Amino acid sequence: MPYLDHQDIRFFKENGYLIKRDVLKAELMARARQRMWDNLPPPLVRDKPETWVGPFADPAGDRSSHRRNFVWNYREPGDEDWMVRLLATDPIIWRMVEELLGVGMIEQPERIRGIYCVLPEGDAPVRPMTCHVDAHPFHLGVVGYIDDVGPKGGGFTVWPESHKTFYYDFTSQYANEQSESYNVHRAEFDKKGGYVDCYGQAGDIVFWHHRIGHSVGHNRSNRIRQAVLYDFKKKDLMVDEPPCENMWRDWPGVMALEKGKA
Repeated sequence: MPYLDHQDIRFFKENGYLIKRDVLKAELMARARQRMWDNLPPPLVRDKPETWVGPFADPAGDRSSHRRNFVWNYREPGDEDWMVRLLATDPIIWRMVEELLGVGMIEQPERIRGIYCVLPEGDAPVRPMTCHVDAHPFHLGVVGYIDDVGPKGGGFTVWPESHKTFYYDFTSQYANEQSESYNVHRAEFDKKGGYVDCYGQAGDIVFWHHRIGHSVGHNRSNRIRQAVLYDFKKKDLMVDEPPCENMWRDWPGVMALEKGKA
């Protein structure tokens, strides 16, 4: 039985993202939350919510635990087996990814990005939302919430349908060589707005196309947003190949839908 139905695949194709509810395993999420709380960077203190309000005073930390402004990227546990099983190799998630990108075609994960946290903004002035497209080569991103994330709580934020534009704003399918049109279109999407705050509960995940405009949401709640991230890529990813006329050529699940076979 497939985990993604026709409506799921059609929604992903048209909008560039897809939310699936209650996927991650409770025991692994609890372990991840505990790992985060046990390794809070200063000045954060677990039992003192007033210390959670950002921004961090100065950028600090190395790649394994980096903090800047309102974001703390805790990458250190990302290569531990249980963290990989939490997100990248979860059997349900893996099956969903294969239903989009092809059975037996996914590169075996060795690590996930880690635990990415967003601090509350407190009384800081509301800032405008701006989008970007990630630079590294991959096909399909996934964000998993290990704790509840309410509306305006720092959730992963996307600009629906922007993948259809940004895909052709690069000189290759997966590398980061931007054409001149990228910044023009990026400014247009920022001005137009229309972004979607992908909030949810612990266990929910968000799939997203590698060329969709996105951003970390501004956290106007009173809790730290906690999420894990991974980027799936196929074994035959060709970094420097130019964009295809049909941007879904490498997505068998979407191509089957287009041909009326899914």
